[in-house]
This record gives sequence, C-alpha cells and structure tokens, in this order.
Amino acid sequence: MGFLPPTSNAIYQGSLWSAWYLTLVGVLEIVPGCIHYFLPDGGAGVIAHLDLSNRRDLIVSVFAWMGAMQIPFGLSLLIVSLHYRSLVPLFLAFSILQRGLMAWDGWFGKGSHGHHPPGHYASVVAIVLGAIFLALSLRTFAA
Repeated sequence: MGFLPPTSNAIYQGSLWSAWYLTLVGVLEIVPGCIHYFLPDGGAGVIAHLDLSNRRDLIVSVFAWMGAMQIPFGLSLLIVSLHYRSLVPLFLAFSILQRGLMAWDGWFGKGSHGHHPPGHYASVVAIVLGAIFLALSLRTFAA
C-alpha cells in the first residue's frame, strides 16, 4: 500500500475549472503560509503594517502558528485538486467556510479595528469565487 490511496479523478463529473481553481486556492494558501512561517516578522509588519512595538514576540508567533496551519491545508487542497477530484466540492466548501470566518472576523468581529490588511479584502473575493466554482463543481459535465 502506498502513501496515498488510488486516485478518484475518474468519478468526478463536475467542472475541471473548479478543480483548477482549487489548485490555485491551494497555492494561494501555501504562499502566505510560508510568508507567515518563514519571514522574520511573519509579514505582520512588512505586509499587514501592524504595530509590532508592543508584544512583537506574541504577534510574530501567532503569525507563524497561522502559517503552520496554512501550509498543510494548502497542500491538502493541491492533493485533492490533482488526485482526488471527487472531493473538490467538499474542499471548496471548506475554503469558503475558512474565508467566510476570516472575513467576518476582519470586518465585523474581533479583528475589526479599522485596519484592513490585504487578507481581509482577499477573503471577500475568495468567498464569491469559491461559491461560483463550488456551484460548477456540483454540476454534471460530459467527460
């Protein structure tokens, strides 16, 4: 038995555009994950323009923690989009849920303090695009 079970791509009947969109989402999850994990300030200062003068160590460690979650989630999205396409609708829904929670927090919740880093705007766009590609992934297309 190998590391991964056999592919499920043959039974996927949704749009291939949805699978390729999920590939893009995976890459766009891994890249910021690497930034959050590997940059000295996790991107908190140089990208998000957060004030790091108070509790820098805590802010940077929280960014690294987020990156440590983003990298494996992004890899999971890539594996699903390329090898287990029957799970594309489920993982698109997970991505929409993730971005929905992030957007809610950034605009209305605990993180809504008037300052909006790039991720707040990207989350809103990702929800809309994710919903479109989720709908396409649920439709049956001829092979």
